[in-house]
Amino acid sequence: MSEKTSNQPSKIKEAVCVDTNRVYDSCADKDCLEDLSLTFTDEAQAIINTAVSVKARYAEVLNVLIDVERVPFNRGYYTVDLTYFFRVSLDTVQPGVIAPVQVDGLATFNKKCILYGSEGNVKVFTSTFISDENDLQLEMANTNPRAKVQTVDPIVLDARIASPSDICDCFNCEIPKCVCRRFIGTFASEFPQPAERAVVVTLGIFTIVQLERDVQMLIPAYDFCMPKRECSCDTEDPCDAFRRIKFPVDEFFPPKEGCLQDSYRPTGCCDSSCDS
Repeated sequence: MSEKTSNQPSKIKEAVCVDTNRVYDSCADKDCLEDLSLTFTDEAQAIINTAVSVKARYAEVLNVLIDVERVPFNRGYYTVDLTYFFRVSLDTVQPGVIAPVQVDGLATFNKKCILYGSEGNVKVFTSTFISDENDLQLEMANTNPRAKVQTVDPIVLDARIASPSDICDCFNCEIPKCVCRRFIGTFASEFPQPAERAVVVTLGIFTIVQLERDVQMLIPAYDFCMPKRECSCDTEDPCDAFRRIKFPVDEFFPPKEGCLQDSYRPTGCCDSSCDS
C-alpha cells in the first residue's frame, strides 16, 4: 500500500451533492482522410486555375457540426453525426513567379459513431437575474445526452492538383457563416465550382467523442479550497524577474527522443544517455 503524502487531506469531512456532467460513453479515433476535395472562394479559385503545383502549409479545424439522434430499437444508444470543416492553407507555384502565392481552401468530412447515453426525459427549469429587469426564467432544457468532440488540428499528409472531373461532386452541406468569415472572397452557391484545376488533400486527425448528461452525484468533501498563496501587488524589477528564469538549454541543444522533459520521460529514460 502506498504511503500517504504530506499534502493529502487527513479525512473526509462530509459528503456533498453536486450537479455536474457525467460522461456515459466515449470513443477515440485516429482517422486518415484520403483525397478530400477543397472548395475555394472565387478569388482563390482564380489562383488555383493557373497554379503549376501546390504544397500544403498547415490545416486547422474551424468548426464541427454535431447532431445526436436516438438509435431505433436500441434503448439508450444514440448516433452522433459529425461534420468537420477544415481550413487548409496552400502555397501555389505560379508560372513566372518566384515567390509562392498562398491560398486557403475548405475541406469537409462527415463521421458517424454510436454511443451509449442512457435514458432520461426530465425537463429542467432554472431562474436567473438580469440587471434592470424583472427576474426571468431561463428557457426549458432537458437531460437528453449532449455530445462533445475534442480534436486537434489535423496533420496534412498530402496535397496535389487534380482534375475537377476526377473528384467527388457531393458537397451538399451548407457552409456556416462563422466558417465563411474565415476566408477572403465568397463561395459559389453550387458545387463543383467552374474550375480548370482542383486540389485534393489527405489529412490525419485524432478525435475523442463523448456523450454526457447532467446528473447529481454524491462526492466526498475534504475541506473548502482556500488559496494558500498571497496576492502579490508589488511591481518587481524586470531584471530581477529575468534573472530567476532558468537558461533555456533545450532551445540551444535540442534533447534526444524520449528525453524532452523529466516529467514525461518513460521509465528507464533518466540515465546518463539523456544527460550526455
